[in-house]
Amino acid sequence: MNPDCAVSATPSTQALHYRSFTPADIPVARGLSAAFSWPHRAEDWQFAAEQGTGFVAEENGVVIGTALCWKFGADRASLGLVIVSPEHQGRGIGRKLMECVLEALGPRITFLHATPAGRPLYEKLGFSVCDSLDQHQGNVGNTLPVTLPDSERLRSATTADFPALIELATRASGLERNAMVSALLKTGDTVVLERDKEIIGFSILRPFGRGLVIGPMVAMGSPDDLRAKALIAYWLNRREGEFIRIDVPAGASLTDWLAAQGLKCVDTTIRMVRNAPAIEHQGAPDPVYRLYGLVSQAML
Repeated sequence: MNPDCAVSATPSTQALHYRSFTPADIPVARGLSAAFSWPHRAEDWQFAAEQGTGFVAEENGVVIGTALCWKFGADRASLGLVIVSPEHQGRGIGRKLMECVLEALGPRITFLHATPAGRPLYEKLGFSVCDSLDQHQGNVGNTLPVTLPDSERLRSATTADFPALIELATRASGLERNAMVSALLKTGDTVVLERDKEIIGFSILRPFGRGLVIGPMVAMGSPDDLRAKALIAYWLNRREGEFIRIDVPAGASLTDWLAAQGLKCVDTTIRMVRNAPAIEHQGAPDPVYRLYGLVSQAML
């Protein structure tokens, strides 16, 4: 990655500079996200920065914009946390930050989740809509019981399970997930769904934003998404009143069930792709295992 993304100097941009994101930028970045009511804590920014790379726009020594990206394997990537201070919008700063990130990613098939405000810019930069997700969150209510078949059970994960969990996450997401999921397994709590001693699902619960987030979450498909519900209910049980979030890709039948637990759908966000036909990235990547909960909208 080019440490400095050059910009031609004009009277309105002479003091404007683009450079690589560093850990020292995290406090200001958190302030930028808070200005848009994004829930990210400093710890959330730190994790995102540790797993990826990015750029900032700096004017007169003050960071006024950010954009981060994450590489998965040899040919996939995602980007997110694209923010420009409200006072500095309309100057092309967001576009320049995006161009810096896309230059760093090159020909990789790149995904993002777009806000309505960001979609026109992303379309101009070659992104097309390929799918969507539902953002569920809220304070947990009375958890409805979920009964699994006799041959299936939930248990806490052990380190011996980690290679299998990474493989499931990779299959279900269509992305190489070794580094990302390895880091999450160290920072969160993990439950495994097992059938006759074969792992057929898992979910991770970790601190994020206003409370906790469930994700990633993967399960073998089942009627009425029963296995996914069991993995979620495991975390909701005895957490009445706690704030929990889960970002669910399109196609799952969880909306009404989650709302009944207190996790209402508060937003539906579009997923976009670049450097590949959108139709090739619609729906679940794997016919057996489904991704029911994202790591995050930025890190997918």
